[in-house]
Amino acid sequence: MLELLAAAALFTAQPAQTDCAAPAGTDALLARPERILVIPDWHGAVEIPAAFLGIVCEAAKQGPVTIALEMPETERTLYRHALSAPTEEAARQVFLHGDFGNPRNNDGRNSVAMLDMMVGFWRLKAAGHDVVIHPFMAVESRIAGRDQAWWELEMAYGISRALVDRPEARVLVFVGDLHARKKGYARFPDGGVPAAGHLHASDTFTLHIAQQGGATWGCSPTDCGPQSSRGRYDPDARGIILGPVEDGAYDGVLAVGPTTASPPAALQDQPAVISSGASS
Repeated sequence: MLELLAAAALFTAQPAQTDCAAPAGTDALLARPERILVIPDWHGAVEIPAAFLGIVCEAAKQGPVTIALEMPETERTLYRHALSAPTEEAARQVFLHGDFGNPRNNDGRNSVAMLDMMVGFWRLKAAGHDVVIHPFMAVESRIAGRDQAWWELEMAYGISRALVDRPEARVLVFVGDLHARKKGYARFPDGGVPAAGHLHASDTFTLHIAQQGGATWGCSPTDCGPQSSRGRYDPDARGIILGPVEDGAYDGVLAVGPTTASPPAALQDQPAVISSGASS
C-alpha cells in the first residue's frame, strides 16, 4: 500500500503532458549542445511568437528553461507575479499592468500575439514546468555617441545574466532578427557587432527568420498599422532548417510562412489583420 501511495505521489509531482504545437525541426534544434538558443522575431507578427512558445514548450519538457526576452528589465518582478497568478485570466491582467497595457508601446513587442505567448508561458508554469521569464533590456545604461553598438553589447550582457542566475537552465532568447546575428551587418556599419555575436560562440546557436511575405504590425513615419513584407525565401518552406546562413551570421532558419499582423495588446478591440499570403 505504501509503495502504491509513493508511486502515486511521484506521478502527481510530474509536469502535466502538454501539446506544444512546435515548428517542425524543433527536436533537432533542442538536440544541439549549445545552452543559448537565439530565436529571432520581426515584432508585430502572429506566427513567430506562437512558434517560439512551441519551442519553449518542448524545451521545458526536457528540463529548466529561462526565457530571455527583449523587454525592459524593470518588468522582471511583474513577470514573476504573472507566472504565479492563480488563473490564466489573472495572469493576463497582470501582464497588462505592465508595458502590454501601454498604448504608446506600438513597435510590435507588446502585440496581442506576444501577450498570448506570455500567457502560454503561464500555462507551462501552471502545468509544473520549470520556466522563468528573464527580460534583459537595460533601461538606464545607454552610452551616447555609439548608441546602437553599445546597445548590442548591453543586450548581450543582459542575456548572459540569465545563465549566471540559473546555470542549470537552458536559455531560449527571443529577440529581433538583426540582434540575433553573430556578425556585423554591412548596411549598418555603425551598429557594431549584434548582440548574439558578443555571446560565447561555442555555447550559442542562432536562427534567422525566413522572409516569406505577409505583414507585421509596425509604425512608418506617417502612421501605424500592418506593414507589408516582400517574400524572398521559398514560400513553401516551414519549420526550423539547420545550416549556416549568410556566411555564418546565423546557424539556421525559422520559416513560419507569410506572416499575419498583430496589433498592440492595449488595442485588443482591433482584430489582427490576416495576411493573404501575397508578397509585395
